[in-house]
Amino acid sequence: MKSLLKIVLVLALLAGLGWAASGPLVRRWQASHRPQWRTAEVTRGEIIATVNSTGTVKPVLEVQVGTFVSGPILELRADFNQLVKKGELLARIDPRIYAASVARAEAALATRQADVENASALLEQAIRNERRALALQAENADFISIKEMDSFHFSRVSLEAQLKQAKAAVSLAEADLSNAQANLDYTEIRSPVDGMVIDRKIDQGQTLAAQFQTPELFVVAPDMKKRMNIFASVDEADIGLIQRAQQEHRPVEFRVDAYPDDLFHGQIEQLRKNATTTQNVVTYPVVVSAANPDLKLLPGMTASLSFQIAKKENILRIPNEAIRFYPDRQQVRPEDRKILDGTQEEETEIPESQRSAADRAEASRKRNHRHVWVAEGAWLKAVPVEIGLTDMKFSELVSGLLTEGQALVTGKKIPE
Repeated sequence: MKSLLKIVLVLALLAGLGWAASGPLVRRWQASHRPQWRTAEVTRGEIIATVNSTGTVKPVLEVQVGTFVSGPILELRADFNQLVKKGELLARIDPRIYAASVARAEAALATRQADVENASALLEQAIRNERRALALQAENADFISIKEMDSFHFSRVSLEAQLKQAKAAVSLAEADLSNAQANLDYTEIRSPVDGMVIDRKIDQGQTLAAQFQTPELFVVAPDMKKRMNIFASVDEADIGLIQRAQQEHRPVEFRVDAYPDDLFHGQIEQLRKNATTTQNVVTYPVVVSAANPDLKLLPGMTASLSFQIAKKENILRIPNEAIRFYPDRQQVRPEDRKILDGTQEEETEIPESQRSAADRAEASRKRNHRHVWVAEGAWLKAVPVEIGLTDMKFSELVSGLLTEGQALVTGKKIPE
């Protein structure tokens, strides 16, 4: 009996020692198998929200220089990239036909002017004849009959009408001469503005036909060193933000492939209302104006633009990767698991396309109320937050029990 008791006591002692020794081992095993989390801190700084788009660089104004007359190009004085002044000769069309028309019109005008002089002389003679007849009639009524007086009178009236007709013919001849001279002047193609020739569409010796439509000879862009425009296409979902940015005079930054290390700056010049629909995608043209003192921006370049929508400085920022992180249910403390359950139910309950406009507007407002996760012992704890302005890396902390420097879980570490 005593031997059995001793055995029981020994076993009990060994069991107690084993239990006492197993506690640290269990805790050590649990610690070694506990998930290791990647974290990012809540920081203080600035957030700049942008809308990105692409556009095409164009001059502020493109003046298309055409011709009103036809004929072969006799002389070509302007070429690509040439700087020209207003009124400078760019090209000359063979003027022989038009010079002949001017000579013919001048001869016709001289003939009509001679007709005026002839009619004036005949009228003066008729006026004098009538005066002499009136003087004779006054001296003695029997000297001149009434029929003769009528002949003198109506001869004068007829010649007065002929003189008016001759003067009208002179005016018509002058108009013809002016038209012929204008056509002759049109054979000299001159620049209507100061600028740079960005396109030349003719060659010397080429024959132009302007009867049915005005041929385009040159394209001259004025003030390219002062400003250039970038025509961007912005999605309808972002056009409200662009409109607000224009009202607040917010800057636009862009780059072009030709100068990948240079950052260009501009301002929103216009938000045009002529929408374009391509494959059910609606876009609006937005015109951005930018300085171009070095002529780095050339017509036709593709620009990648970032419209600054809003900017806040010295605010608490949450890393976006912490907002996007959703843990597994078994890793979250029990009292917070309903958050994950509710999120999943909300996401799968009603498809977006079947919701009413009011429901979608309310859901859009609720998207700013989110949860981030912090490590609390072996579990993850949910912290409700409200976010505001967002950029590519951070979101503004509008409300929530977070402090600067606090670590937020962004994912699970992968064992090395």
